[in-house]
Amino acid sequence: MEANPPKRKEPRKALRIKVISMGNAEVGKVRRRDWLPGDEGRARWPIGERAAPRRRPRIGRQHGRGEPIRAARCVRKSCIIKRYCEKRFVPKYLATIGIDYGVTKVQIRDREIKVNIFDMAGHPFFYEVRNEFYKDTQGVILVYDVGQKESFDALDAWLAEMKQELGPHGSMDNVVFVVCANKIDCTKHRSVDESEGRLWAESRGFLYFETSAQTGEGINEMFQTFYSAIIDLCDNGGRRPPSSMGVGFTKEQADAIRRIRNSKDSWDMLGVKPGATRDEVNKAYRKLAVLLHPDKCVAPGSEDAFKAVVNARTALLKNIK
Repeated sequence: MEANPPKRKEPRKALRIKVISMGNAEVGKVRRRDWLPGDEGRARWPIGERAAPRRRPRIGRQHGRGEPIRAARCVRKSCIIKRYCEKRFVPKYLATIGIDYGVTKVQIRDREIKVNIFDMAGHPFFYEVRNEFYKDTQGVILVYDVGQKESFDALDAWLAEMKQELGPHGSMDNVVFVVCANKIDCTKHRSVDESEGRLWAESRGFLYFETSAQTGEGINEMFQTFYSAIIDLCDNGGRRPPSSMGVGFTKEQADAIRRIRNSKDSWDMLGVKPGATRDEVNKAYRKLAVLLHPDKCVAPGSEDAFKAVVNARTALLKNIK
């Protein structure tokens, strides 16, 4: 009697996901009266269909209350996507107008993924275009230019805009975020160091990568890790696994590092008023030293913050009798 033939293993269905990319120096709402004639009443585009081409704004043209539309310096988020999908860099890539849409297939951990990528224009002029694309998103690529502090500071505004558009019933805990510190090839003009960017990302449970769309550095690793995290999210019922949301440092430690980094002088660094006594300075120092000691704190930038606190205490005690 013949043995039963082994059952053929059915191939797993391809996973379809939606990813949006966002980031620029200028973020904010635009009033409906700021649209150029003919821009009202645009249609909505469901996932899987190509977004209709949008009219390029006339940069510098007076509109609304006499305010010109100004072009923001690009962070090259579109170039990151093109570098990954097409393995090339386009130095004269035009700024995104409205929404750029594309589909790509990738193989991650023996799993085929069909990725619908919505590359969102960063200029506030296009707020009323991009606001309808936040929902039903599994992954977000947040990009800033390491040589442009304004684009880094704008990340909070991007998160606020997304949270607002998701509404009270939407949750950002069901989305995988990756922060790309882009243009690391321009080392001479860097104004946001790695520890500052990593602290911002990791304190929120986001992935963080240093990338260069021009050289390709960090791009493949970023996308591989990003897509792998989205698979984990989908396999976990649409929620980020607890391990991926864990942070190895406290909010108090992160806030202290940011305050020290942005302090104006040694008094401000220790959190004491000018003219404080030796005891007050030492008390403030001990509190920060325990909080930020490199043996106890793993937050990005903690070692530099600890050294700065030590130097601030030394400088103040020299001038206090």
